[in-house]
Amino acid sequence: PAFRRFQREFLLGYLPALAADWLQGPLLFQLLQSRGFLRSQIAALYSCGFASNVTFGLISVVFVDRLGRKKSCVLSSGLCSVSCLLQLSRDFLALAAGRVLAGLGTSLLFSAFESWYIHQHLEHHDFPAEWIPETFSHVALWNSGLAVAAGLVAELVAEGLGLGPVAPFLLAVPFLALSGIFAGKNWDENYGKNRSCGKACGEGLRGLVSDPRALLLGLLQALVDSILLVFAFLWTPVLEPHGIPLGVAFSAFMAASAAGSALFRRGVTGRLRLQPL
Repeated sequence: PAFRRFQREFLLGYLPALAADWLQGPLLFQLLQSRGFLRSQIAALYSCGFASNVTFGLISVVFVDRLGRKKSCVLSSGLCSVSCLLQLSRDFLALAAGRVLAGLGTSLLFSAFESWYIHQHLEHHDFPAEWIPETFSHVALWNSGLAVAAGLVAELVAEGLGLGPVAPFLLAVPFLALSGIFAGKNWDENYGKNRSCGKACGEGLRGLVSDPRALLLGLLQALVDSILLVFAFLWTPVLEPHGIPLGVAFSAFMAASAAGSALFRRGVTGRLRLQPL
């Protein structure tokens, strides 16, 4: 029962932030296009977010360990909220700042929350390490459902209610506020090792160089992510001229992704016993 309570406390803080993150995905290109920007300018705005995420990702672990993981979770919600509100602007620099903040907030979203949970699970509550995957399997299941729902909700508020493509971004703000307030009030603070950024990056680089399999895996992951980022930019201008509802299309993509993950798990753990390459 104590583990279930702790698990529920984590999910109540983490899932609203994930829901807010998904709400910002379906109509971003359409929103920037409605501001009158050229496709090259929209590509530059996308690149601001991607570059911010990659650059800060190099030091995010050290930053989170020093600042405190709970504070980092709250900061993630705050940065993403400001980013969403900046989408109301028609100024290119303001929108670029919003994409940079979104990159920073997303980097924290996918590092601080999980780091906080693992530390509390092992160090504070002294629960068995074997129970950790169960929590993250719940996260994965809920995350897939939230992704599918986000596309439908974005389509409803933008087109169904006629509020425009900025509406999903504004709808994301209450979810971010809920996540930040809940974590700030109910979670205990914890910290990681006090390491310098140079030392942490050096350790990571030595780990890649010393293990060819890790280096190869990193290169393959980078290529796959590059393809996905190109797809994330191109799918809207390809589908929009055909009158396909973008939110519904986004939900279909997310449902297909969830189905692929489920098939992979069944293939690896089921009777087929397939081996991943």
